[in-house]
Amino acid sequence: MNTLDWAVLGGYFFVMVGIGLWSKTRVHNVADFFTARGRIPWWLSGISHHMSGYSAIMFVTFAAVAYDYGITVYFWWPLTIGIGVGIGAFVFAARWNRLRAKHGVDSPLAYLAVRYNLPTQQLLAYSGALLKVVDIAAKWVAIAVLLQGFADIPLVWGITLTGVCTMFYMAFGGLWADVLTDFGQFVIQAVAGIAMLVAVMAHLGGVSSLWTMWDELPASHSDPVNGTVTSGLIMAFLLVKTFEYNGGMWNLAQRYMASPSGSRARKSALLSSALWLLWPLVLFIPMIAAPLIVPDIGNAERSYIMLAQELLPSGLIGLLLAGFFSHTMAMVASDSNVITAVITRDLAPVLVPKVRRFTERQKLLFARITTVAFVAVSMSIALSADPNGFIMTVVVSVVAATMGPISIPLMLGLLPWFRRTGPTAAMVSWAGGLAVWAWLYWGAEGTSETVTVGAPVLTSLVLYVGVGLLKPEGSPARAALVESLSSDPSEEGSRDSAPDPVSR
Repeated sequence: MNTLDWAVLGGYFFVMVGIGLWSKTRVHNVADFFTARGRIPWWLSGISHHMSGYSAIMFVTFAAVAYDYGITVYFWWPLTIGIGVGIGAFVFAARWNRLRAKHGVDSPLAYLAVRYNLPTQQLLAYSGALLKVVDIAAKWVAIAVLLQGFADIPLVWGITLTGVCTMFYMAFGGLWADVLTDFGQFVIQAVAGIAMLVAVMAHLGGVSSLWTMWDELPASHSDPVNGTVTSGLIMAFLLVKTFEYNGGMWNLAQRYMASPSGSRARKSALLSSALWLLWPLVLFIPMIAAPLIVPDIGNAERSYIMLAQELLPSGLIGLLLAGFFSHTMAMVASDSNVITAVITRDLAPVLVPKVRRFTERQKLLFARITTVAFVAVSMSIALSADPNGFIMTVVVSVVAATMGPISIPLMLGLLPWFRRTGPTAAMVSWAGGLAVWAWLYWGAEGTSETVTVGAPVLTSLVLYVGVGLLKPEGSPARAALVESLSSDPSEEGSRDSAPDPVSR
């Protein structure tokens, strides 16, 4: 990297700080901090939903998969997400929004105390929060690996730099800072991604290289199923991602909640789905073509770094690195905001009843302190982790495999088909799925990724449905809550962020 690259990267961090300070002017209470009180335009919510699914992991671990195995990386990751989000647009998106609009819910887990009971809510909250801390630690490691590859900056400093900057603008700006960062990330990624695609095509002989490069790559690189990826793994990911990206990943539920209405939340989901189906192809084609430009490298996780250094001029490398930072910081910011919501709205009031008596100003201060604490803990885990293999282990063997058991009671509890399913089914589903994952991860030997990812979520799904049928626990309060999510409130009936028993 030269002076121009460093200037571009420095300018990016300056803009992030500016976003945080500007967003602070729009945050007056915890409803602003967590859901922007439903004032995020649907198109911005859709772009933010899409961009919150990215991180620097894509340009490290997924770039390595594309380098080694080709197009299969598209089929098991963005394609499954795009289809899953498209399904969720008609099943889940509007219902998340109506929780905020009709019940004043600021946290995706707040409704669970009424939908099931308090112990169920607490189980899902604690287990999900622990999972998120580890997930975010992997993101810090990924961006630090990229920074080390481009600028030879030690991992410790890479993690510290991105973490502190994220702490700053999220603690000030809340969800507004998050979605605006996502939009900035979208613009940076568009410029850098298209520049990389054009550079690769120019190097390989023009636009025709998009179809001729396959003749020079190994034949298996054009196979949707290649390497460790199987048809079963793709189907398992489709099931997991449908739950994960429609609210099981709590921060993405916030995007729907922050839209002005249920119908606009559905539009934002459809926009995100379309972006997932189309845009990753622009990013993955250079990664797939990389063996033709930087062949025989020892560590495929460095392939995208070496490709950029080979093809991009000064300035664009800095922009590309700014994009990497933006990916990770936006995703971490998104997670930190929703985890803060869960801690301050769902966990802290149970542990320390005094929190319920906080003034609005005290609640906002508590939310900001919690944001800083969450980011600091995730950074500590990242700093102590061994970067070799840590990212892929967390992404596939931990997050993808455990997200299903945590998200199924949360997601299916929104739907009228399961209105009589109660806390017993929810807790058995959660415990059964995680128990299967623990046995596969620590007890079984030679387990395939398909089984590791698919078995826990299938177990949870079967248990939730089965126990719910065998032991129905319907109640008027549960039925009324689920029924209230079937339609948008009228203009007169909407309570927006007004107090409601569901959110207390």
